[in-house]
Amino acid sequence: MSEDPKDWQDQTRLVRGGLDRSPYGEISEALFLTQSFAYESAGAADRRFSGEDAGFIYQRFGNPTTQMFETRMALLEGAEVCRATASGMSAIHAALQGLVRAGDHIVAAKALFSSCRWILSNWMPRFGVEVTYVDATDLAAWANAVRPNTRAFLVESPANPLLEITDIRAVADLAHAAGAKLVVDNVFATPIFQKPLTLGADIVVYSATKHIDGQGRVLGGAILGNEPLMSEAYKDLLRHTGPALSPFNAWVMLKGLETLDLRVRRQAENAAKVTEVIAAHSRVGKVIFPGRADHPQADLIASQMTGPGTVVAFDLGSQEAAWRFLDRLEIVDISNNLGDAKSMATHPCTTTHRSMTEAERLEIGLTEGWVRMSVGLEGAEDLSRDVNRALDQA
Repeated sequence: MSEDPKDWQDQTRLVRGGLDRSPYGEISEALFLTQSFAYESAGAADRRFSGEDAGFIYQRFGNPTTQMFETRMALLEGAEVCRATASGMSAIHAALQGLVRAGDHIVAAKALFSSCRWILSNWMPRFGVEVTYVDATDLAAWANAVRPNTRAFLVESPANPLLEITDIRAVADLAHAAGAKLVVDNVFATPIFQKPLTLGADIVVYSATKHIDGQGRVLGGAILGNEPLMSEAYKDLLRHTGPALSPFNAWVMLKGLETLDLRVRRQAENAAKVTEVIAAHSRVGKVIFPGRADHPQADLIASQMTGPGTVVAFDLGSQEAAWRFLDRLEIVDISNNLGDAKSMATHPCTTTHRSMTEAERLEIGLTEGWVRMSVGLEGAEDLSRDVNRALDQA
């Protein structure tokens, strides 16, 4: 083949990247629902297990359908290697676990999904790993948090749920100066609007459940980076601990990737239109959307993102008002998921960030009046009417 997939546009990579047809010549990627694989002889099995011969051994180690998903994701992200996992949280957990050992130290942004905070605050210390949280927008705080045993930095950008932006390039420079690796959760930006590896990140993590599937069907995750680090940090960890993505879920994700660019761009257009309606309403105290000029980090967004994403956050002043708004929505679903073709809204304090203490929530500015809305593919006028009506009654 004279065409090099690395030279393709993202849209072509999303449709054809990693395609490995069986002898039957199927157009849609084949779904290999098999746990294990047969060998022509005992010697062939020995060579396969030793690595002398290429090939699959066991679904936990690899599968043809999963491998197509991993190859396509790596091409899209501009990474050398992708490793798929069973969920976004298994990806975050493995991404951190592979970089540290007892006695090491992690520096993490305060603004994180609450399950990520739980891993850092409750799980890592069980294994002798210390964690320091910092304001992700304060570069001096990152620098001051570094210790001789710091091995990893972790950020979400935009962050969940209030869409705080981290200067990825600057934080990557600080991490590398300290001999640490930077892990970026890129879920809210999507690989369509932000490429953290080009900004200096070492590892990029996704909950593929979100925009990559994006149609409410299956769970999945992905860890991406360049080959030496991916092999050293994750090859054996993932092989032996087994957070494997099922082939069926990988196949669904492959189908999702085909339309990812179209969906995310239309959702972002809808989100911009709905945000204008929200911002214009007298009952809304504050609106945060990466596509607005009044975002406190608008200049940084312009320098490292090519689009605003699909999520908007807004403050209605109290939990009572937020719940009243949610209960009066007729088109938009009340759901804690995001990145879906269907629009969804949630009250973070009582759902996605419930496990954080009140003090931890206040540290990131998350008070009880905030609503997080993930905008989908419905008609923008219908969504705007639904949101405006619910705001009137909030």
